[in-house]
Amino acid sequence: MRRTTLVALSCATLLVCGGYYAVADTLDLVPGPLTAAHDDVVSAPLPTIQPPDSEPLVPAVTGLNPQAPVPTQSALAAITAGLKSHSGLEGATVGVSVIDVLTGKEIFSDGGDTPLTPASSNKLLTAWAALTLMGPEHTLQTTATLSGSTVTLVGGGDVLLAPDAGNPFTTEGHAGLGDLAKQTSVALKDQGITTVTLALDDTLFSGPSWNSAWIEDYHAWEAPVQPIMLNVTDYHHAGGYPTDPAMDAAQTFAERLRENGITVTGSPVRKRSPQDAQTVGTITSAPLGDILAISLKTSDNTMTEVEGRLVALASGLPGSFAGATEAVLAQLSKQGFTTTNVTMLDCSGLAEGNKVPPALMAQIVSTAAGAPQVEGKTADPAIAEAGRTLITDLPISALDGTLSQRYNDSSAAGMIRAKTGSLDQVASLTGLTITADGRQLAFSVVANGFPEGGLWGARTAIDYAFMEPLTECGCS
Repeated sequence: MRRTTLVALSCATLLVCGGYYAVADTLDLVPGPLTAAHDDVVSAPLPTIQPPDSEPLVPAVTGLNPQAPVPTQSALAAITAGLKSHSGLEGATVGVSVIDVLTGKEIFSDGGDTPLTPASSNKLLTAWAALTLMGPEHTLQTTATLSGSTVTLVGGGDVLLAPDAGNPFTTEGHAGLGDLAKQTSVALKDQGITTVTLALDDTLFSGPSWNSAWIEDYHAWEAPVQPIMLNVTDYHHAGGYPTDPAMDAAQTFAERLRENGITVTGSPVRKRSPQDAQTVGTITSAPLGDILAISLKTSDNTMTEVEGRLVALASGLPGSFAGATEAVLAQLSKQGFTTTNVTMLDCSGLAEGNKVPPALMAQIVSTAAGAPQVEGKTADPAIAEAGRTLITDLPISALDGTLSQRYNDSSAAGMIRAKTGSLDQVASLTGLTITADGRQLAFSVVANGFPEGGLWGARTAIDYAFMEPLTECGCS
């Protein structure tokens, strides 16, 4: 019995000792085959990638194909005849202009030189004037100034302001009044100022904020035109615009100042910022090209009227309705367009008294699209950049903007970039398409005077009796 016990104890001792040795071996404390250390890994060199000898997967972008057949006059006349005979345009006056973008030549006109009410296609005139005069990278500044104990909020034309922090990755709300308040409060406290009164300087624009050529029903489609507003697209085509957007912005700014530890006594009052006032904060809008992408794609009237006034100011004219329309037409004339038979009462196209020939609108689009490549011409880099921006900012059929719900069941889906126009008895479409033969065409089609309440029928006629056959055209 004693011998058995000794043997058992000896075995147990050996097992325990063996276990401890194994642990020590694993930790590399004693010699042995076990280890917890990682194997040394030597990184293999990266392989050398050889470019393929074949053609690149994505071919280089080239210009328009000069060999693509041009539609014949007779083919375009037949398409236009089908448009004018459509039941949706009964009793209407119709104007059509078609331009070959590669050559810049008008290849068909039927009433193209007749001044007609363009509705929102009028926005093309304003956009082209703004882009060619100020450039796509132009930005707008909203500032705060200090004079004595008065802080003045100065509007600079940004009507897309965020009520609090801005977002540098968006166009709407790119600049925020919360950010301006933070800058201002820091500057005030640095000077030992914690109590102020607040003024609003919206004198950048002059004249009435509502156009006498607009009917009262248009209050659902247009805000009072002022040089500073909280994001105006929040109300886009939905009604409920503030009666005084600029003062709403000032009151919001006062709230942001209070949140940053500044006491604002009383309510904001309108007052021009003194010339010797100190700037204590500045916020900057998104670039003009991005702003136009919103106003053109969504056909925002308020934004376009603001853009027109900015054109006026950049031209040295008053920032009023009259100054804006004068400046837009003057800038178009400088670009070589004929504007003698144009009546322009506003920049957005809400005024039924606007009269613009379809040929002029088609020429603007053709110039924008063809500036880099029109035969026999050397492209002006600034005009080419403005042109690329304008074309990019136009709605695309069956995809976005005011064309998102049109051409969805058509072969023209995705093939048209165009500005729409709609009033009670006005329908227009101006833009670009590419025919089945591969020829890029600029076009403008305007219909006035169809029966009241017949807008849907007029759009149907333009979309399916004119644009679809034009885009499907193998008509050389």
